[in-house]
Order: sequence, then structure tokens, then C-alpha cells
Amino acid sequence: MRIGLLLNHDQIHQAAHCVPIAAELHRRGIDIVIATTSSALSAEAARLARLVGVPNVPIVELRLRQLRSRVLAGLFDRVLPIFKLAIYGDNLDIFSEFDALIVSEKTSTILRTHYHLDALKLIHTRHGAGDRAIGFDRASNRFDLVLVSGPKIRDRLMAEAGVPEERMVAVGYPKFDLLGRTRPKSPFPDDGRPTVLYNPHVSPHLSSWYRQGRAVLDHFLADTRYNLIFAPHVMLFRRRFVLSLDQFRIDRPGTLDRKYFEAPNIHIDLCSRASTDMSYTCAADIYLGDVSSQVYEFLQRPRPCLFLNSHRIDWCHDPSYRHWQAGDVIEDIADLGLAIEATSFIGRSSGSCSSKASISTSARPPNAPPMRF
Repeated sequence: MRIGLLLNHDQIHQAAHCVPIAAELHRRGIDIVIATTSSALSAEAARLARLVGVPNVPIVELRLRQLRSRVLAGLFDRVLPIFKLAIYGDNLDIFSEFDALIVSEKTSTILRTHYHLDALKLIHTRHGAGDRAIGFDRASNRFDLVLVSGPKIRDRLMAEAGVPEERMVAVGYPKFDLLGRTRPKSPFPDDGRPTVLYNPHVSPHLSSWYRQGRAVLDHFLADTRYNLIFAPHVMLFRRRFVLSLDQFRIDRPGTLDRKYFEAPNIHIDLCSRASTDMSYTCAADIYLGDVSSQVYEFLQRPRPCLFLNSHRIDWCHDPSYRHWQAGDVIEDIADLGLAIEATSFIGRSSGSCSSKASISTSARPPNAPPMRF
């Protein structure tokens, strides 16, 4: 059996979720090839394979072969994912050589629905253990096998996407295979100040960035008692406009003022390797975000979390916001300072924890089940 693992994205953030799987299969003597769609993905796949002790996994880089594909991608790829979709039709000969293809996203299902490679088994790794509704849509049922991190994901895929239990296997969280392989380094000197990680998502209908993001940066610009790592979803600033299709919205992320880059207590990372390999989720003391699955990577070692309900969602009994049970949820950015001070971490480290009941947070659901994957 010959298996391919496809990395087909504009950025490298999905590689850490699935390269450990390819490395383990290679270690067990299975014929597997990592297929990438850029030199950056190839380099990251090779680096991750070395980290987990399997440096010789074969890697092949796919290209757009048809002139039409190259022209369309050159004209429109800054707005639409033309390259990502065209890569399938331009490399059908390579995909047809595989008995199975492991993928971390769902665009690959067009190999079956559009290009009719019916003999090719499709295996979905997902990318993260997040709760967003789009992760549980009916497209998940198009795969022959879905690798899930645990019962939370399995049960919801059964209930909402109709995926039969026999087509799912719990494999844990492959990205955690990287833990301990490198030592996360804080971008700040050891100055005794707690470090907050602000990690907004890219989707306009879910992210806190478009409505409150700059106010968050301004808060830390003024309050230098804390260090801030601003490491948003790596796709947030990738295009001039961001389009979400699960709930059709379009918005403009804009640009960042130089004052944020020059602030000594603010570190900005829009798309580097450190924002994808758990360096920041391991190094930070407090997590501040909205719907990113990186919160689960942060909670691998439990620490305080804060969530921004920028869209004033009635979230308490919504499974798409289950991770918000891990911390306080605020709607008004004016409450951010008090919310940070009220975290148990700040209380233990500085002795100044506020116990005021006036903090404007949303109540957690009563009898909430324990957090699990």
C-alpha cells in the first residue's frame, strides 16, 4: 500500500497536525510520501519530521502544470484560493498513484466529487481539537476514515455530520508529539512581567480582531505591567480581504500601526513558525482569544484563559463555544484590565488578585461537563 499525506495551504500551520502521523507510519515501515504545494511547506515538513526522529520521510513538491491554472492563480489568488483548488486537477497522475491520501482539510474531497478518483481512500486528520461548527459539517462524512483526537470530537461528528463510529479512530493530538522536542523561548527578557498571548481567529463572523483587536493592542500599549504576544491566525493578514463561507461574511483586517511594533512590551508575529508550533502557547501565562483551537494547546498545561465575545453570541449552551468554559468571557473591552487582574495566575504571582464581583463576564453553563477532546 502506498499512502500520501498532502499539505496544501498558503501557510505552514497545518503541518504540525499531520506530519507526526506520516513520520510514525514511516517509522513502522509503511510506504508513505508527503506531498506539499510550496517550498515553505516542504521545509517545514522536513523540519518536523526531523524533530520527531524520522528525518528520511520522502517529500515531493507539487506544482501547477497547466498554463491556465498558473494565470488564474496569478490574477486572483490574493482574493480566492485558486492555487489550492487547481493543484488537484494539475496533479491527478500523482494522486492516482496513492491507495490512500491523508489530508488535514476538506478541499481534497473534490478528488472524488469532481475528478472521480473513487478508488483513492481519503483519510481526514482534522487540524486541531476546536469547536467551530464548520468542523462538524456534512463534508466530514465524505471521508473513508476520520482521525479524531478524542470522544468530544467523535461524538459530535456522529451527531452533527452523520459520520459512522466505525469510520473514526481516536488518535490523540498528533501535534503534542512535538512537545519536549524543542524548548519554547519567550520573545521577552525575564523581566517578571506576566505574558499574555492574544490569538484572534481569521473568520470575520467569529473573530474578535475586526471589532476589538486594535483596542486590545492599545490596552497593552498603555498598560506595561504585562507583556503581550500578538500571534493571530496565520491567515488573518494573508489577504487584503478575508472571506468566510460557512456564514458568508467579508471583512478587511487592515494594517498595523508602527507604534505596536515599537512597543517594548508587545511582540507581533503574523505568520512565523513560532506561531504554529506551540512556542507561544507554551511560553505565555494567560491566553486571550476567541475561537481558535490553539486554546486547547495552551490548556495542555492549564493556565488562565480569557475570551472576547465581540459578536455578543449567546454561547452558554452552544457546543461551538465549549472551550469558553475554560475561562471568563467578556463583551466590553473596557473590562479587559479587570479581567486580566482577576485571573488566578496574576493573583498568585503578584498578590493583587481582585475578587470584585463587578467584572462583566458571561456566566458559564451550570453543571458543565469537564473539558475533553
